[in-house]
Amino acid sequence: MDFEAKLVYNGTVTTPKGFTAGTICSGVKPDNQPDLGILYSEVPCVAAGVFTAIKIKAAPVFVSQENLQNKKAQAVVINAGCANACTGSQGDKDAAETATLVADKLGVAAEDVAVASTGVIGETLPMESLRRGIAEMVLTPNGGSDLARAIMTTDTRSKEVAFDIGGVKIGAIAKGAGMIHPNMATMLAFITTDAEVESEFLSNALKKAVDASFNMISVDGDTSTNDMVVVLANGLAGKPKPDEFEAGLQAVCTYLARCIASDGEGCTRLIEVRVEKAKNAEEARMAARTVASSTLVKTAMHGGAPNWGRIIAAISRSGAEIVESNVDLYLDEICVLKGGCYQSFDEKDVITADEVVIRVCLNLGDGQAAAWGCDLSEEYVTINSEYTT
Repeated sequence: MDFEAKLVYNGTVTTPKGFTAGTICSGVKPDNQPDLGILYSEVPCVAAGVFTAIKIKAAPVFVSQENLQNKKAQAVVINAGCANACTGSQGDKDAAETATLVADKLGVAAEDVAVASTGVIGETLPMESLRRGIAEMVLTPNGGSDLARAIMTTDTRSKEVAFDIGGVKIGAIAKGAGMIHPNMATMLAFITTDAEVESEFLSNALKKAVDASFNMISVDGDTSTNDMVVVLANGLAGKPKPDEFEAGLQAVCTYLARCIASDGEGCTRLIEVRVEKAKNAEEARMAARTVASSTLVKTAMHGGAPNWGRIIAAISRSGAEIVESNVDLYLDEICVLKGGCYQSFDEKDVITADEVVIRVCLNLGDGQAAAWGCDLSEEYVTINSEYTT
């Protein structure tokens, strides 16, 4: 397709028409930082969501899954600092009440509010603080960037973007830095668009975009109880071309997925793994994901060691078909393996930048995929040995 989504300067989740957001310091986080936010559309939206695949899910996940069954929504409320997971019936009541509080504030139905939480597992929400915070919060069209910062936990920087696809805009924010692995992660992502789209099309487009982006990142091999991606489409800018909208949505998700991987806890390098000419697309995905999540590859990248044997070993155990004599391997465009045979190179010239590209050509078919990860450092151990879960 001869189309490229256009990046919007300083774009965020409130860039599309009709969206506002607000944040406040409610007291959920102990450091008196913004920790509660609302995202709102002035008109009802077609909506879709993708949620954590693990069996123990947080209370807000269940509420959001139920509320999105009708493929409609108009607002999302998010808190950081408390996951409201493993909190029993009280957690369920608190998540439901949070949706009701926001609905009453905005004059919408409670079932039109999605609920999200992130933070420490096992603690209940300080509902008195949330009630006060929701009542006092002010929403503005410029509130997207503040919301991106308010939902952070161990993130070192906020994650936001918007793309223009021929007058229709798609904006988004995300959070995530640890417990990141394919099939969702400890991440939240909220996407808005002023495109007019059908609910089934939006749902399918979101799943495809998530599979190519958020489900292709790995920081440490773990996922969590609260993960979700929610998209709201209010239709205020008209109908886009379907293939252009899908490309724009994937561009948004890929941009944020790379941001999450590059902000992995203790990260010093972003790793991009490109697998080309695999037997098929699924085998390319398997190989790329295995390399990006390999602990040995991650530690080698941290030390700047071009230990290509670890990459070959990861691909070999990925489940993808591999023929040794067919494999070509490149590290940042330097060929280190050709037809399965080692190629002499200067190891000092290979892994020197903040981003490293691992490109593997299996030469067995036309399957291709990309995955993203980061190096594994001593700082990762420090962060997670001190973080209460």
